[in-house]
Amino acid sequence: MKTLIVYGTRYGATKGTSKEIAKVLQTMNFEVKVVDAKEEEVNNISKYDLIIVGSGIKIDRWTKEPEKFLKKFKKELTKKKVALFVSSGIQAIYEYEGKTDSMKRAQRKYLDEKAKKYSLTPISTAIFGGVLNFGKMGLMARKTVGQLWRKFEEAGFEKKEEIYDTRNWEEITNWTKELSKTVQS
Repeated sequence: MKTLIVYGTRYGATKGTSKEIAKVLQTMNFEVKVVDAKEEEVNNISKYDLIIVGSGIKIDRWTKEPEKFLKKFKKELTKKKVALFVSSGIQAIYEYEGKTDSMKRAQRKYLDEKAKKYSLTPISTAIFGGVLNFGKMGLMARKTVGQLWRKFEEAGFEKKEEIYDTRNWEEITNWTKELSKTVQS
């Protein structure tokens, strides 16, 4: 099955997640192309059976490049099998603290509303952990998010240099396997 993964990233989490999704799909005989929407423009999606679009979240918004992709191919995507995911470092804290209202809000805002905006009916959606790179953040972002350092450590995430990586690779792999089953049924 020909698959296109288009992503936008800020600190690299969505890139790594996209590559992991591709790796898992390739072991299941999917033909996969991964595109960083900031680096490469997609001009045609007609040859793809499955399209996965991923974005990092910053200041409560998707990155602009995957958003442009959705807008550009709005009509064609309604006729394709589409899956959406986002990378959010804060999501791990919501899960750790059991903040189900915050988790539902994130699902609604980042995935359900995005799908509705582009008239999509995704076959699967997911919110994965992300990467918070305090070394690359501006002063205001560091002050705002910096208050979470203690919570990341309480949740069991180690800081490596100035980076917290909250991705759960097993969760990403399992989602991808389920997605492949859904596509092939």
